[in-house]
Amino acid sequence: MRLSSPDRIYFPGPGYTKLDLFNYYLSVGDGIMRALRRRPTMLQRFPQGIEGEMFFQKRVPTRGVPPWIETTTISFPSGRTADELCPADLAHVAWAAQMGTVVFHPWPVRADDVDRPDELRIDLDPQPGTDFADAVAVAGEVRALLDELGVTGFPKTSGGRGVHIYLRIAPRWTFTQVRRAAIAFAREIERRRPDLVTTAWWKEQRGEKVFIDYNQMARDRTIACAYSLRANGRATVSTPVTWDELADVEPNDFDLRTVPERFARIGDPHAAIDDAGWDITPLLEWADRDDKEGQGDLPYPPDHPKMPGEPKRVQPSKDRDRKG
Repeated sequence: MRLSSPDRIYFPGPGYTKLDLFNYYLSVGDGIMRALRRRPTMLQRFPQGIEGEMFFQKRVPTRGVPPWIETTTISFPSGRTADELCPADLAHVAWAAQMGTVVFHPWPVRADDVDRPDELRIDLDPQPGTDFADAVAVAGEVRALLDELGVTGFPKTSGGRGVHIYLRIAPRWTFTQVRRAAIAFAREIERRRPDLVTTAWWKEQRGEKVFIDYNQMARDRTIACAYSLRANGRATVSTPVTWDELADVEPNDFDLRTVPERFARIGDPHAAIDDAGWDITPLLEWADRDDKEGQGDLPYPPDHPKMPGEPKRVQPSKDRDRKG
């Protein structure tokens, strides 16, 4: 594969070039392929570097693409479709890097069933007034609850202030059902730590807490994958960590220069993530319980079609029908 403009500066602060970006992805090949293999993937591209134009590419062009590039057709909530990149091997990642891809955003599904997720993603998002340490504290609550359920979660840094925890699940349920399970799980964590956790969709209601973004399990919502670079001045990496080391790390510990050495030294903390797919029935039973107690669905993202049973998608302070 020919790499064009290898000396182009992609991260001006540390001076990392396009060649550095390309070599980074080759150095963590096994890890990023564990995150991307056979998953429809949106590409966040910066052809001139992170301070230049950025765009999200959901459709692989029909021309000028190597014949071996594989794609998968996915459906958006609007009903439109797209043929997205579906990495079958590391060459697909290398091609994307040559095209200026900095961040990889895979769907939580595989090519053989694009309508049934096999990955449940728990996104811990610190709100203003909170930070990474607060997200780590909430991650501890998540780990304890997962232990009670008898399932293993796999944490990683977001590359920013947040923490992501991934679970492999059996691909038996729709996006709507898996999102419902994610809401039930988030509400249980919120009950245990109401002082620190919120599931409120509207920012004005969240306060200084860590938001569990249940809508990451809505169709067409994606997260930067494990070992993906992030488009920031430090060139940080969304990095898998062990549960034991999570409390002792900082997001800036992991970047384009440090992660390859770490990967070569310790391997991939997510190496066992594909060993088993969890049955989410207990979470769906919690969701049924919550429904009976008056806690039904929560708002979808603003660009998502209105869904059956969804509450009003109106900011509370602007809701004229809201009592009080």
